[in-house]
Amino acid sequence: MSPKNIDDLPKNATEAQGLLIKAFYEKCGNEILPVIDNILGRQGKALGLKARSKLPDCHLSTVAAAFMKNFDPKTVEVISISDEKFHIRGTKCPFGLENTSRQLCEAVMAIDRELFSVATDGKTKMEITKTRAAGDPACETIYIVKD
Repeated sequence: MSPKNIDDLPKNATEAQGLLIKAFYEKCGNEILPVIDNILGRQGKALGLKARSKLPDCHLSTVAAAFMKNFDPKTVEVISISDEKFHIRGTKCPFGLENTSRQLCEAVMAIDRELFSVATDGKTKMEITKTRAAGDPACETIYIVKD
């Protein structure tokens, strides 16, 4: 294997999943988005149930703190964290979706949407305010406890 081919290899399972997602999106276009949202949403629900079973409570701040243990602080910054709001900014998409489409980002982020919803007993909604997939310089996601 040449050095260039080694550089093209995914560095982890999330990057590999992103390559697969992008390949389906390039082949099928927007028609595949509901399928991606559904499948990744189910992955998020499973992760949310697993997280919920290991956490002492379902407060947004507790779920957010556990969630952040999976991220490199060099690429994901916590803007705010409380029981009412969790706001993060990322400089790199873990799925490698930069400059693809906002709609693809939203479908893939079904993982996090459902993870937080399940882990907080349905009390949280997610808003993507900026995304590298749409060409923004950073991703910004806000999780808010519903009224």
